[in-house]
Amino acid sequence: MVVALAPCLSRVVSFRYLMTLKEDDEACRHALKSGTLLLYHELAPLLRQSRPLFAVTNVELGKGKELIREAVLLGCRETGVPQFALDVGESTAQNRNTQLCNGVFTDLRKAFFLLTEPEASLAGQALLRWHQTHGFCSATGQPTVRNQSGSQRVCPNSGVTYYPQMAPVVIVLVSDGSRCLLARQRSFPTGMYSALAGFCDLGETLEEALRRELAEEVGLEAEDLRYSASQHWPFPQSSFMVACHATVSPHKTQVSGAELEDARWCSLEEIQAALTIRKPPHNPEAQPPGFWIPPAYAVANRLIQEWPFVILPVVPSSKPYPW
Repeated sequence: MVVALAPCLSRVVSFRYLMTLKEDDEACRHALKSGTLLLYHELAPLLRQSRPLFAVTNVELGKGKELIREAVLLGCRETGVPQFALDVGESTAQNRNTQLCNGVFTDLRKAFFLLTEPEASLAGQALLRWHQTHGFCSATGQPTVRNQSGSQRVCPNSGVTYYPQMAPVVIVLVSDGSRCLLARQRSFPTGMYSALAGFCDLGETLEEALRRELAEEVGLEAEDLRYSASQHWPFPQSSFMVACHATVSPHKTQVSGAELEDARWCSLEEIQAALTIRKPPHNPEAQPPGFWIPPAYAVANRLIQEWPFVILPVVPSSKPYPW
């Protein structure tokens, strides 16, 4: 079945079209002819000027091999143009330094602080990685077969269908009413601090996971919890970040715990200064290393920007964010 679309779609029509592409192999193959591709090499996205580079699919990639049909479906824009992700493989890119379409394959961790529009590259990397690591059935050990869109894999022997999964993670910004708590792990870039985060255990609610993480990592007991937003995140694997605000008693703010490299209470002035830093320091190894926070598209940054307006009673500013 082939589906023709109007130039501009409502969200309902767009979502339904996306489901058609996921479930109908013929419709998905037809969409590949007019869709756009985000190219990868070893899970490194092709970037041009710090932006994901989508390429038109009307050219054959590779040496004597058409790779287009190996693309996985990412989504569908409101204009009706489907977006796909494709690993170009060794036949097209011998290494990550290879230039293609005037772009360069860039390790996503290295590009983390350069990307201004990362969502497509984050999702693409996660889906491609899932296909690379789920090629066999856990029940029979036999190879699984993907559908055209890449939204599922099926074992021909057992009939078991596998779908991409995300691990739920709670990320929380803690406040004592006048300060917020930021912390850093040893794996963080030098000087970067963020909100606290941890994976949810099996059987836990988000609220239970949040309270447990605070107790384990910093020895604090949460009083009030408030949901903020959610975000897909590919590190360390495919994670579903659920962002919340939490308050603790101003009389019980002593931080304790050995899981983190450091945790510090920050004043409003310190947060305002950190939010003015758009990029990491040029020399992150300098002493002192400074203090900076995750980039604007990270949900941790959103929590930090929201904090004065969610927790503090009054912030003297007529602008949404005074910084």
